[in-house]
Amino acid sequence: MSDHDIVVHGASGFVGALVAQYLAEHAPAGTRVALAGRSEVKIAQVKQRLGVDWPILVADAADVAALERIAAATRVVVTTVGPYAKYGKPLVRACAAAGTDYVDLTGEVLFARESIDDNHELARSTGARIVHSCGFDSIPSDIGVHVLAQQAKAGGAGELTDTTLVVTSLRGGISGGTIDSMRHQLDVVKNDRKLRRVAASPYSLSPDRSAEPDLGRQDDTAVVSGPAVHPRLRGTLAPFFMASYNTRVVRRSNALRGWEYGRAFRYREAMSVGSSPLSPVMAHGTRLGLGALMVGLSLPPTRYVLDRILPKPGEGPSAESRESGHFTMDLFATTTSGARYTARFRAKGDPGYAATAVMLGESALALAHDRDALPASEGGVLTPATALGDALVARLRGAGVEITAGKS
Repeated sequence: MSDHDIVVHGASGFVGALVAQYLAEHAPAGTRVALAGRSEVKIAQVKQRLGVDWPILVADAADVAALERIAAATRVVVTTVGPYAKYGKPLVRACAAAGTDYVDLTGEVLFARESIDDNHELARSTGARIVHSCGFDSIPSDIGVHVLAQQAKAGGAGELTDTTLVVTSLRGGISGGTIDSMRHQLDVVKNDRKLRRVAASPYSLSPDRSAEPDLGRQDDTAVVSGPAVHPRLRGTLAPFFMASYNTRVVRRSNALRGWEYGRAFRYREAMSVGSSPLSPVMAHGTRLGLGALMVGLSLPPTRYVLDRILPKPGEGPSAESRESGHFTMDLFATTTSGARYTARFRAKGDPGYAATAVMLGESALALAHDRDALPASEGGVLTPATALGDALVARLRGAGVEITAGKS
């Protein structure tokens, strides 16, 4: 029997402490939680602030032996220590080898691809469920499509074809950890053409690229007017900065399920900028702004300036700002029968902090307590939909997240 049910690695970091707080307030009685990280003093401060009597485990992200001991002593590891490509590989490997379930917050496509290549077969052999991207990246997208496809199937409408997620409301900031991950990936691909191709491929996380259906060009983002996506959707659409990662996670879910969503399933994401006369200008500005940010982080002179302006790892908004945040994501799909379906994923709290702590915490709790309700799996490097499925949907709804789907 394991010593712990859940270990929170990175518990002294900003997001790690929020996840620990969420578990302290919402984990079922008797859940055995431990806090881990490289600084015993800092973790002890978090423990005191939370008022819990949880064990402290000391392990640096590069201390392979310490990470292996943690993986061997628990059922589920939750880690918020990123950039994951820089700090996360040894812990994933330790969990895959020990048969220990694992969840994280990564939005790094190259890290996820490397994790799949290095750990999928090992995790299948041990039964470990390695579940990347269990926060704002990419649970709303992956679980949203999951419930949408289920609803269409239950209604006898066939498989999904053109499917678009639209961020229709969002209030919250981008985290310092996300920015740091972007910096790291840009540095890695700058001088490596092969890795640039991997990062750019819409099927970069596919279990078998040669088996994917030939659907022609797959755009990650929709930048058209709302009615072109769905008759009920008004306004102008702009690029959504997380689309280039979320879309790859959703496509992996489809492939891992034997293309259950559909062999003609085409998926993209966008952000609504409203329907005012200035909306087209805002959409164009968003597109230019995202491009400028990528270029700016790639060039030393502009990166120096941006590094002084953008949030730093470990920084985050005030409690008041976290609680006042929110997001709504609406999904619009057409099926092979011609029917239209919609879904909604809406949550309170700053997306990258408060809402992410809920999603990551409930993902860990699902693995720890809901084994009989999880999708059938031999283990492996999975996705939120394929590893957690309806068990996570039920938990998130119970935590106050709105998840709905139906015919439109």
